[in-house]
Amino acid sequence: MENRLMPVVPLRSISVLPGMILNFDVVRPGGVAAIEAAMKGDRIALLVTQKNPTVDKPEAGDLYRIGTVTLIKQVIKMPGNSVRVIAEGKQRGELISLDVSEECYYGTVDVKEEQEEQIPESKALAMHRLLHEKLEAYVAANPMLNKDLARQLLADKPLGMLLAQTVVQVPMTTGQHQILLEADTLDERFDALISILSSETEVSQIKKSINDKVKTKVDKSQRDYILREQIKSIREELGETDTNPDADEYSKKAEELDAPQEVKERIAKEIARFKSIYGSSAEAAVARGYIETLLALPWNKADEEICDLKKAEEILNRDHYGLNKVKDRILEFLAVRALTDKGDSPIICLVGPPGTGKTSIAKSVAEALEKKYVRICLGGVRDEAEIRGHRRTYVGALPGRIIAGLKDAGVKNPLMLLDEIDKMSRDYKGDTGSAMLEVLDAEQNSHFVDHYVEIPVDLSEVMFICTANTTETIPRPLIDRMEIIEVNSYTLNEKMHIAKEHLFAKQLSHNGLTADNLEISEEALKLIITGYTREAGVRGLERKLGEIARKAAKKILENGGDRSLKLNVTEDNLTDYLGVVKYLPDEAKSESCVGVARGLAWTSAGGDTLSVEVGVMPGKGTFEITGNLGDVMKESAKTGISFIRSVSVGYGIAEDFFEKHDLHIHIPEGAVPKDGPSAGITMATAMLSAVTGSKVRGNVAMTGEITLRGRVLPVGGLKEKILAAKTAGIDTVLIPSKNRKDIEELDEEVTSGISVRYVSDMKEVLAEALEN
Repeated sequence: MENRLMPVVPLRSISVLPGMILNFDVVRPGGVAAIEAAMKGDRIALLVTQKNPTVDKPEAGDLYRIGTVTLIKQVIKMPGNSVRVIAEGKQRGELISLDVSEECYYGTVDVKEEQEEQIPESKALAMHRLLHEKLEAYVAANPMLNKDLARQLLADKPLGMLLAQTVVQVPMTTGQHQILLEADTLDERFDALISILSSETEVSQIKKSINDKVKTKVDKSQRDYILREQIKSIREELGETDTNPDADEYSKKAEELDAPQEVKERIAKEIARFKSIYGSSAEAAVARGYIETLLALPWNKADEEICDLKKAEEILNRDHYGLNKVKDRILEFLAVRALTDKGDSPIICLVGPPGTGKTSIAKSVAEALEKKYVRICLGGVRDEAEIRGHRRTYVGALPGRIIAGLKDAGVKNPLMLLDEIDKMSRDYKGDTGSAMLEVLDAEQNSHFVDHYVEIPVDLSEVMFICTANTTETIPRPLIDRMEIIEVNSYTLNEKMHIAKEHLFAKQLSHNGLTADNLEISEEALKLIITGYTREAGVRGLERKLGEIARKAAKKILENGGDRSLKLNVTEDNLTDYLGVVKYLPDEAKSESCVGVARGLAWTSAGGDTLSVEVGVMPGKGTFEITGNLGDVMKESAKTGISFIRSVSVGYGIAEDFFEKHDLHIHIPEGAVPKDGPSAGITMATAMLSAVTGSKVRGNVAMTGEITLRGRVLPVGGLKEKILAAKTAGIDTVLIPSKNRKDIEELDEEVTSGISVRYVSDMKEVLAEALEN
């Protein structure tokens, strides 16, 4: 025995025995400091268990007397100033004294050297047999014990080895470990271990007895269920009252149901099964809900088709201004219906910015065709069961939204609006986009199978109209099954017409006013559109008109509710209703500048203009890009600078210019994310202007993707981009030559006042954009 001064680590709810390797976390500062002190020395520390694990700062009296002198093998730092320790117990140690100075535990420890005890052979044999018997009983009472561990414990080995392995490997509580740790002699340790094994075996046997009693009770419940079923069968043989009185009503409805023969057979089978189920059971409720769903579906019930093209066209023109492509497609569908018994129902997807009338046009189409209208919002749907339904084995199972929509419509040929189809997502519950493939495939949806209904349902006569803000987030296989019709941004003239012919009258009605109470001049209406809203659609415009109408209603009431009072809103008094002008015109710079070029951008909310600024400064050839740009836009900038360096000789740029100067590209409004390749030629023009000192014309804006060879590739969103250029006062725009056909399709109203120059490579861009 020897007394040594060493770090002491108090442990909560665990004990370490000699020969045991374990890992544990140390969180308290005192314990962490003791571990660190041990690692700085010989890696030896005393691990001792607390008597009360809730004590946060234990003193000597809070710790057991006997602990384990342990070798710290590895220490891993964890978040929160804690450490994870891997340690191996070596010897027992008695804590003589404890010092808690400076938040680090040190103690004087009496390290106990284990002496080999001489035991008579007969006693050792008896002890070995008794321990082996106790281990066999313990393993038999714990069938869930690890088989490898059980096999290792029951293997034939000397008494000392068997005793040591049993102490270390048999699962025990902290208190039991401490009892074994405090046993000084082999006899004491043996007696304690036998007592622990006997106690644990007895507890396991009692637990098994309790489980057997519970199982007997469960078996009795199953026996009672069988007996009830037998009693029910006997009552049916005697002709007594049916346990499910609703079954007769369901049978009557099934006979009257207009459905295919196989559907009626399935319903009859379910009703027969429903009759045999005990009335108050959970299974009866599931069967009842399933039968009611099958009876409520419109299997063969359909609305009569109308083919009045003139009436349909009047309704579409009455409710919406513009949208000619959509209207033409609907009228084409009606024409096909008129010439055929049953044409294929189209699957139309209206794609465009918010507020352009995509959702509302579906209502008008339903009215024009005299079809039932069902709206299904798919925004945020991420569970496949929302589309295909839940299987009936699940508690609270329901059919999917498509079947629920048919059930609500009451006919098999309604108009079904799938709103926000681009907002669907996917997670571990399934891919909703893949589930929609069968719904929107004309070759498959005549036999659409919902997981809840389990019977093929014909969706081929449903007219689907989908809406989306962008096609980028819609899976390609799904896009392939739809007709994409773009609903573009409205021009100023279109917004004026929509406001005068639709929105203003609607807001007057909503706010209890008439045309005799409120009038808005054309100049005021134009200022509302340009100065108080900045959008592709008209939703914000409608809100502003509603705000004016509310303030007018308030003024009428303040004047005693005089209905004869007429208020005129003009450009001069508009601020009294809407406050100061929110958006000032984004005027283009009239003067030419070096290193500043104007680009055209498309966003989901419409078109916009953006300035590209380039600064050149002495440096070491670094290239900086700022403005919250996406990866594609950054790559376009790198492509542009590579092109400029490849043609630098032709523009009189010194060979070592890019080695001695730094370039910094910045696109203002740095908080707004920007991405896409269409600003490629704009960034290249601004960079070349900054490098050569040539000025960029202030009245020119451009869009197009650039290649390493200087070719200009086509881009999209041209209508929105040209409208943005007109709003900014720009009179010349540079468009890729391959986009000529797209410009020719635009209305003259969009392109009037704009000089469109077509470019195919950077030489043509620079000739148009730079001053000579």
